[in-house]
Amino acid sequence: MTAAHPNGSALNLARRLLGIGRVAGRRAEAGGVRFAALLLATLVLGLSLGGVVAVHAVYAGKEERRAARTPVAPDDARVRATDATTWLVGSDSLDGERRFSVVYLAPYKGDAPLPPGLDDWPRPGEAVLSPALLEAGAGEDIERRYGRSAGTIGEEGLDEPSEWLAYVRPRDGLSDERPNAVVTGFGPTAGHLSTSLEPGSGRVDEKPEGMFQAAVIGMLVLPALALLVVAARTGAHVRDRRTALVAALGGRRLDRALIATGEALTPALIGAAVAAATVAASLVGDIRIPYTDYILASAHLRPYGWTALCASLAALLITLAAVVLADLAPGRGASGTRPHTTSRNAWLSRLAVVCPLAIVLAVRGPDLFATDTVLRTLTSWVGIAATILTLPAAIAAVTAKAGNLLTRRGRSHQLPGTLVAGRRTSAHPGGTARLVTGVSVALIVLMQAIAWQGLFGAQTAEAQQTLDRIGRSLVTVGARGNVSASAMTAFLAGAPQTEAVLLTPPGGSEEEDLALYGDCAALTALHLPCPAHETRIDRLPTDPRLRELIRWTPHRLPRLLIRRTDDRRLAELAAPDGTGATLAVLRPDGEPLSVPALKRLSHEVFPRGAAIRAPGESELIAGVPNRDQGRWSALLGMIGIAVLATTAGLSAMAEFLRQGRALAPLSVLTGGLRVFRTSAAWSVLVPLALAGTAGTAVAAALAAPVSANGESSITGGLMVSTAGVVLLVGVLLWIWASSVAIRQAQAWRPNGD
Repeated sequence: MTAAHPNGSALNLARRLLGIGRVAGRRAEAGGVRFAALLLATLVLGLSLGGVVAVHAVYAGKEERRAARTPVAPDDARVRATDATTWLVGSDSLDGERRFSVVYLAPYKGDAPLPPGLDDWPRPGEAVLSPALLEAGAGEDIERRYGRSAGTIGEEGLDEPSEWLAYVRPRDGLSDERPNAVVTGFGPTAGHLSTSLEPGSGRVDEKPEGMFQAAVIGMLVLPALALLVVAARTGAHVRDRRTALVAALGGRRLDRALIATGEALTPALIGAAVAAATVAASLVGDIRIPYTDYILASAHLRPYGWTALCASLAALLITLAAVVLADLAPGRGASGTRPHTTSRNAWLSRLAVVCPLAIVLAVRGPDLFATDTVLRTLTSWVGIAATILTLPAAIAAVTAKAGNLLTRRGRSHQLPGTLVAGRRTSAHPGGTARLVTGVSVALIVLMQAIAWQGLFGAQTAEAQQTLDRIGRSLVTVGARGNVSASAMTAFLAGAPQTEAVLLTPPGGSEEEDLALYGDCAALTALHLPCPAHETRIDRLPTDPRLRELIRWTPHRLPRLLIRRTDDRRLAELAAPDGTGATLAVLRPDGEPLSVPALKRLSHEVFPRGAAIRAPGESELIAGVPNRDQGRWSALLGMIGIAVLATTAGLSAMAEFLRQGRALAPLSVLTGGLRVFRTSAAWSVLVPLALAGTAGTAVAAALAAPVSANGESSITGGLMVSTAGVVLLVGVLLWIWASSVAIRQAQAWRPNGD
């Protein structure tokens, strides 16, 4: 029993030290602020680390599902002896959305195997679609596009609940000739997976996991760590004195660590618990992510459930470790509260003068050099870097000048709150610069990322311009598979109120011209002559539909040959023959065509339907993954900016409340509490408001040169959203700082101050 006494004493001492820390945290001047800051930091860090786990879980889960439905292609001898399925992967798209796979399959021999998600073979001319595709394409009558509906694909056959996928059994079956493939099973259990056969998915349109992980780490994890650092140092001057006192009384580093842990344990536990509860909710049911409209599948997360929950535990441990290290680190002493010297303020003023020059260099400097030169890009980067370094100083200089104006106004109108706020603002420009640095840098980085992502879609921007000009008043028809002239005739006859033309590109000779075939009705609808013999036009046609069609057809010379023909001959020429001819249909009245109706008609008359799109729309569809990635960047960036704005605001708020006791007597001298609201506004709200508005405007200006065809990806809605997020955080923190300062003033009593 006596041997256990020392251990019991040590345990009791540890418990008492933890309790001392807990009480000290409640009684500190900025205790409530630090409590909320630590709670929020732990919560955001836990969710961010959980997001890293979720990204890997989704990619791994999707890859596992795709492997399970990947077809196995045997050798010819094995095919003759076993049951097999004929397989061919195609694609389609909905209006303005990314492409999805349409898999054509049919029994080839015996009891042909079916891919996961299908229990029975659809009959010839039937299709089985994923539930998400049925829902998304309801407005385009997707249920009947590929034939009669034979049900939906089961969950086990989809890589995620939101996947768009269609299995179609052609009315006339599929042959075993190329490009069709013969497969004998699906997944690793069926044999060696073929690397040449796709399972039917959007894999080619997906961004790699590393890119997504980098976005989560850069836009969520790093801001969360910044918030944690600020939270750990909030109210540090009081704890530095406490640490010195404990050390003077003989306290060990372990004792000081236990006190610091006790002070931070409760908020950290609450933040970790909320993060863990959020992660647990994602394991129970699917979650739709706002703005991106992506459905996070719980089925992918469950195998990584314990890892995701451990992310919250890791956030708790990281928070406690940060708090202990912050308290045990050597203090800065009194020097941290000394007023900034005149030389430091003068240095900030010089940087502020450089800021407009840096902005001009970044925005207009690249125009001094030719396009696609190294100097052009280098000038832009130098200007952006200089702006990042000088913009916080410029904002600090503006607030300092405004502080001088406030001081004069407070004196002349006898406004004590305005006078105090002006004095504080003008005396500490360095604090303002530190406050707005993180927010302004984050805004510039976010705008640059979105702008450069939009630049990679230059062809997409051109295609959108074409669609804006002519809409779908003219569409091209690219029949898939072997199409006979009679099938083409049936298609043209089945498209009501339309005319058809055929544009053939030049051959190998540079003297050859584009040739346009059509009957008199079609040529007249395009404002062209209807000659009895071949006629050459040496200028671009006036009809915008034909101009756009020619623009998206490879050619060298702008000359056009007009060749009148009848419907029968046009159908013969339009049958796919590998020449690259483009069949287009249009309405004489210029009204838009019904693309869904034409797609459904194409599947009724052609073996595998047809690709029906406006000129250039293929490029538009190819750019949809970049658009979706841009939405993720905007969402994660907004969250990161909100966290950084909160970080900066909490830092300013803690600094403001540190002076709360010094301001408390003013409530007696002024007879009111307005002084605290005004001082809090200029200490917290105004710097954040300037960082949000000016930072957004400057960031948008820096991103303006990065444009595709003169159109920037930085929209007005994005600018309003980013500035609004920072402003909202500033308003909330201002209200909070004002209320805490007022409570401190109301609790103040004269005590020899």
